[in-house]
Amino acid sequence: MAEEKWKANMEKVAFMKEFPGVAFNWEEVAGKTIESVTPLPSKPGFATLVFTDGSFIVAPQVDTQPKELGEGLNTARASLEPKHPEPYKEYDRLAKRDKDATRAARADKIIGAIRNNLEQIPELKDRIRRLVKEWK
Repeated sequence: MAEEKWKANMEKVAFMKEFPGVAFNWEEVAGKTIESVTPLPSKPGFATLVFTDGSFIVAPQVDTQPKELGEGLNTARASLEPKHPEPYKEYDRLAKRDKDATRAARADKIIGAIRNNLEQIPELKDRIRRLVKEWK
């Protein structure tokens, strides 16, 4: 009986994977128009997106983290910037500000580490002096 159940399930899964219109990656649905979004009752956050041509994809909820959102804005820039030029100018300004603040924080952290270790590592000053001389 268990073997029959296993075979029946395998047959069903194979059929679902070949169902007309099913898509398994975003490239397959690029450029298509969404007709409907139907949440999956058994899996909160997931939904079936049905496109006007009858294709569909089951996908998780869009819960994009800042890192991925930033990467998405950068990789889709050629397509999005002509439609949203002012927001991209503001995004660039904020991204530069964040990058500059990150650099400053790293520098402060390095200086703080040096100061905190000068007493425990007396030769640190000499090693730093030699390092700076190498840069000249």
